[in-house]
Amino acid sequence: MNSGGVFDVVGLRRQLEELDSEMARPDLWNDQEAAQAVGRRKNAVERELSLYDRVETVLDDAEVLLELAEEAGDTETVAEVVLKCDEVNRILEDAELQQLLGGEHDAANAILSINSGAGGTDACDWAEMLLRMYLRWAERHEYKTEILDIQAAEEAGIRSVTLRVEGEYAYGYLNTEQGIHRLVRISPFDANARRHTAFASVTAVPEVDDKIEVEIDESELRVDTYRSSGAGGQHVNKTDSAVRLTHLPTNIVAQCQNERSQHKNRATAMKILRAKLYERERLEHQERLEHLTGEKREIGFGNKIRSYTLHPQQRVKDHRTNLEMGGVDAVLDGDIDAFIRSILLVQGKKVGAEEPEAQGL
Repeated sequence: MNSGGVFDVVGLRRQLEELDSEMARPDLWNDQEAAQAVGRRKNAVERELSLYDRVETVLDDAEVLLELAEEAGDTETVAEVVLKCDEVNRILEDAELQQLLGGEHDAANAILSINSGAGGTDACDWAEMLLRMYLRWAERHEYKTEILDIQAAEEAGIRSVTLRVEGEYAYGYLNTEQGIHRLVRISPFDANARRHTAFASVTAVPEVDDKIEVEIDESELRVDTYRSSGAGGQHVNKTDSAVRLTHLPTNIVAQCQNERSQHKNRATAMKILRAKLYERERLEHQERLEHLTGEKREIGFGNKIRSYTLHPQQRVKDHRTNLEMGGVDAVLDGDIDAFIRSILLVQGKKVGAEEPEAQGL
């Protein structure tokens, strides 16, 4: 991993010095768009250097341990060296995925929404199972999560939930989870123990920076307040502090109830609405470009992206990549990296296949 190899460290450090000098220019901030572009490039270079430093540190530790093991003939120390090598492999696998996440907002935080679909009570229960799956996945990656709004169902589970996932590339990863998730199992809510199918939808939008302008006309908003749901008892919120915003021209809804202050809930709901409107405009712009250039792409690889079968056999299948796994319990406990990785690799190959044509080769 010397300069000119996998990591051009000398070149990256030189770039970082140049970008630091550029950021220090007083007149740079007269052009907000240019300043943001420089800031994004600086963050990208810093991430690559940080990755190199992590790999170098772990390899140095492994080298020291290996020398100690050879001197003492200690098999336990050799096992530690193997673990260090495994850690390097994991870091490099993460780096490979991050190379595929080159979208404008892939490195941003994510606002994830889960909505129950067809399937009655089973669908509501399924939506809650998916919520737990993503919370456990975020925990595995040391991402911070915050539930912004949750609507409980009458019997069991939830009708919908919106949560914020904070961490590098949270949106880039979770964007691969958008679509319909199907569950097949013996329903615990059916007295005759019959097999039921339930559906829930997952959507993700990037948390947009405050510097990104999204114009919202207040006259085009319908603001509803309601009493936030909770566990009840002395801690239940007795005021209409929860806020629901509806953007009338697009019928896009954003709501928040996690704060006791109506003002804070409105501010968070507005942030969610800005993110949803920005993503909608971005996708519409992309579709217009594809129409003009004659490109036809499968955005999101269809709607039903994954099936989780608990009966008669136990397996999870991603319909976009045909990747199947048998450890359903592990997947529902947040072990979904293999699915995320497979779809990112497929998307990367599709982009790579298009590049020569775009260059006229």
